[in-house]
Parts: sequence; C-alpha cells; structure tokens
Amino acid sequence: MSDKTSLNDPRTLYPAGPFPDQPQQAPGLARKMDPRPDHGEESYRGSGKLTGRKALVTGGDSGIGRAASIAFAREGADVAIVYLPDEEADAREVTSLIEAEGRKAVALPGDITDEAWCRQLVDEAVSGLGGLDILVINAGRQQYREKIEDLSTEDFDKTIKTNLYALHWIAQAAVPHMPVGSAVITTASIQAYQPSPILLDYATTKAGIVAYTKALAKQLIERGIRANVVAPGPVWTVLQPSGGQPDERVKNFGKDSDFGRPGQPVELAPVFVLLASSEASFINGEVYGVTGGKGIA
Repeated sequence: MSDKTSLNDPRTLYPAGPFPDQPQQAPGLARKMDPRPDHGEESYRGSGKLTGRKALVTGGDSGIGRAASIAFAREGADVAIVYLPDEEADAREVTSLIEAEGRKAVALPGDITDEAWCRQLVDEAVSGLGGLDILVINAGRQQYREKIEDLSTEDFDKTIKTNLYALHWIAQAAVPHMPVGSAVITTASIQAYQPSPILLDYATTKAGIVAYTKALAKQLIERGIRANVVAPGPVWTVLQPSGGQPDERVKNFGKDSDFGRPGQPVELAPVFVLLASSEASFINGEVYGVTGGKGIA
C-alpha cells in the first residue's frame, strides 16, 4: 500500500478484487486470507489518546475487533480480547502486539452464546486489567442463506445469541464496573439499513444492535457513560470467506463501493479510538457509518 502519511488516492490505498478463491470453515482465521487484511499491525500509529485506559473487546482476534485492539494499545490502553478457542492462533498475534506496546493483554477464549461465560469473561477482564472503562461489543456471526427455507431455527438462534443476547449479557455484566467517563461501543452494519436478501438473520440483529445501543445510551448518560455504534460497510474480514458470503461474491467483495474495493479493518480503527476517547465527550447514541460511500440513511 501507499504511505498513509502523505496524500494518496484512497481508491488505491488497499487491494481491490478480484481476490483468489479462499473458502474457510467458520469461524475462520485472518492469517489464511489472501490478501491478509490490514488490522494496523504495521500501519497504525498512536498518539496517547487512551493512556491508562482499560478496554474489553469481543472478537478481538481478527477483523474490526483486532484493529480496535491494536489501536487501543498503541494509544496507551491495556486490552482484554474475547475470541473463540478455534481462533487461538490469531488471538496470540494480537496479544503479542498489545504487549509489544508495553501494555497489558488479557486473553479470554470462550463462546459468547453461553450466558455464564459472558458474565465470567467480564469478571476476568476486570480482574486482569484492574478495572474497565472501554467496552467494545463487536463479535458477530454471519452465515448467508439463499432462501428463507434454508434459514433453520438453529441458524437463527445462533445468530441472535451471538449478535444480540451476548451484547445484552456482556453489557449488563460490565456496566456496574464502569466509572464515570467510560465508553461503550457496539458494531452494527450497513445491513441494519440496507439488508441483503441472503442475510435475513444477520441484518435483523444489526438493526437490533442500533436500537439497543441508542436506548442504552439514554440510560447510561445518566451515569456519565457514553454509548455509540459503528456501522461498517464492506470490510475485508474473515467473516466473508468463512460462510458470510458466497464464494463468488468474496471474489469481488467491495467492488460496488465508491472506492471499488473493500475497506480494511484498520480504516475503522480511528473511529473506535475517537468514540472511546475523551475527545468524543459530546457524542452519545450516535451511529458512525464507515461504509465506503454507501451511507446509512
């Protein structure tokens, strides 16, 4: 990619398709993607915006959660990441990057469709970090189904539990630990506003995340805590080749954005940093679209 410290054409900063065929079994590993996503491993530079902060990020092993975790550490925060045990290889890379910044990393492998684990992981994060003042609920399940008849109750249930129930369980457990000035950030999607026909359950949960977070924001501001939403468009993450999209769509993923390419996870990191930081002191209940020009209206 080009040097991001100088002026460059944003359309050519990162790879555009067609991409190689690369199907994976869910949940998939970012390290197996071609090209590998840019989560900020080499490209993100911090400036102390989160010095001394303590963050919990679900889905922190890959994709947008990984980019947020790396950025938080580079901005001075200690970070706990939650991920599935199958994603251990990716997670180890992230904890190493956090520790390379001289920050504390807490690894929390487990399945967030389990309510007891959602509550336990919060306790372990608070214990490991010595507190909690940034909560990023980002982990998600996306598995396409061509027809309504193909979307089983088991599918629907697992998507709802991963994307919505876990959001509630984790937020409910975490908020009592969070002091005045803390921030909650959730990850929705353009799918909340422009749903794809093959993502019925996923789009439904993403619309739910927007509504839940907006309502939560009104509650939490009474405690001096802000809550906001990031709504990405097409972003090059392992969700896509591991059943999130048909193989033929992965090949040209993001081609229909204004940039002719998908976004990279690192391109969302500055938004998460802003919303977590005190610079966002008058931002609450908002939805920040990072959609490649698709919009969220």
